[in-house]
Amino acid sequence: MKAHDTIPARLLRQAEIRPTAPAYYVREGGIWKSTSWAQYASLVRRAAKALIALGFEPGQCTSILGQNRPEWCVFHVATMAAGGAAAGIYTTNSPEEVAYIVHHSESPVVLVENESQWKKVAAKRAELPKLKHVVLMSGTQVDDPLALTWEQFLAKGDSVDDARFDQRLHALEPGGLASLIYTSGTTGPPKGVMLTHANLAWTSLCAIDMTGMSPADWTLSYLPLSHIAEQMFTIHGPISAGSRVYFSEGIQALRENLKEVQPTVFFGVPRVWEKFYAAVSGKVGSATGLKAKLVTWALEVGKRATTQRSFGATPDDFEYRLAKKLIYDKIQPELGLSNARIMVSGAAPIAKEVLEFFSGLDLPILEVYGQSEDCGPTSFNFPGDFRFGSVGRPVPGIEVKIADDGEILVKGPNVFAGYYKEPKATAETLVDGWLYSGDLGELRGGFLHITGRKKDILITAGGKNIAPKNLEGDIKQHPLVGEAVVIGDRKPYLTALVSLDPEALAAYCQEKGLDPAKASADATIRASIQATIDEMNRKVARVESVKKFTILARPLSIETGELTPTMKVKRKVVNEKFVAEIDAMYASGED
Repeated sequence: MKAHDTIPARLLRQAEIRPTAPAYYVREGGIWKSTSWAQYASLVRRAAKALIALGFEPGQCTSILGQNRPEWCVFHVATMAAGGAAAGIYTTNSPEEVAYIVHHSESPVVLVENESQWKKVAAKRAELPKLKHVVLMSGTQVDDPLALTWEQFLAKGDSVDDARFDQRLHALEPGGLASLIYTSGTTGPPKGVMLTHANLAWTSLCAIDMTGMSPADWTLSYLPLSHIAEQMFTIHGPISAGSRVYFSEGIQALRENLKEVQPTVFFGVPRVWEKFYAAVSGKVGSATGLKAKLVTWALEVGKRATTQRSFGATPDDFEYRLAKKLIYDKIQPELGLSNARIMVSGAAPIAKEVLEFFSGLDLPILEVYGQSEDCGPTSFNFPGDFRFGSVGRPVPGIEVKIADDGEILVKGPNVFAGYYKEPKATAETLVDGWLYSGDLGELRGGFLHITGRKKDILITAGGKNIAPKNLEGDIKQHPLVGEAVVIGDRKPYLTALVSLDPEALAAYCQEKGLDPAKASADATIRASIQATIDEMNRKVARVESVKKFTILARPLSIETGELTPTMKVKRKVVNEKFVAEIDAMYASGED
């Protein structure tokens, strides 16, 4: 009996096709050490058999709490192969948030990275009656009956016959639950997005078509694997394409790792691209004399070349070749992008100005749009057919339409099976096979444009509906601004809360001899941000202009609760925490 086309089955096929080829790399002792496809498949087989030995049954779930490491991927695919579904948990989550997901998913087995993450589970063990085992990733052990080291866990599988593994694998059905993606909870407790084997198998092939990924490609895994986008770039896509994965040593080592790895395919959330933009644009802007003229010329050549690419042409004129030799080939390796043929931004809106700047360095960044509920992609700015400011054309095989109220509706093989144990929420989101995205958008010339988030719409005291996304994006163009939150729901006019980016602020204050602790009250910084807002206000209708703003004394962050693990702003939390600052902006009227 032949197994259905699933991610675990594809991994076993890769082990047959290219057994000795490297599947992934881990940096140890300053050296990138590889693991072959045959070894990868063997680890997944042993881990799946270990789960079976521990009493794990088809239809059950596991949970994973840790940074991007091979054990994360092995355990995830092994859970699928054993007939279950893994739920990733963000490492920044509190013990209460961890316990919520472990309890809600009824996980009998949890994988944790280290002692710090173990303590989160251990602190709530009394509230988790269905939890039977906690497995620790390599290099960690704790003295507790609940805990198993990674080696002890794998050894459990040695007593299980291969035939039992094969039986579980062959019993997998396309419509069966394969993965749980818990939403990051901007509007309440996280919901478990149920993705099927068919969802993952179809979407990963779709990702290969979108990026042209092949065994010749390699990626760097660094964004949280709890997010479907990183799972596609680290697990499902590479397993389907036979491409290689390098596991980053963490976000703090991203720049160093990028320079060493120089990936061919690179995915970044807007915050990553914005940090690159701040660093590079500062260096570019500091050039003087002939060098400044040369850089300005090269940026224009790069933008022209990107425009040619966006319509399917290949730039190859003398100016482009010269700019490449003099500028691009020097800057790109420093960013770790000298080999990058596909650069993608997703998970949140990115400013058009950032895209245009990188296009000037011959680094076109392609936006993808989607959500956990459709496995990641709804639309994509395909190489050779993209438009900055849009999120691309609907992906082939996926239907997209705009509802009467502007909401984006999606239908296709990638649309999820519903929310785990949430029939009411499922019925509200899935209607006649259409996924109601919650996002507002328009189709212009076949390209999808996001205009706002349905739940983020501000209704002013004058009854005007305003989408704050673009306004916030414009304010964030200021090099010192980390986050901007536009306020105005049931208010007479719009205001904004602004937090400063710690890295950019530190560099600025060092240059100017200022105290970073007093930056929120600095008149020069305030005047500079006011100028950015004034420029924005000139481009929008009067009702959309931001009349006042407040610079917050500290940045918004995941740790203090204002941002989700995917760096989305929790508007309700911001409104509650900074109520005094908000009230002060309305106390004296519009001025």
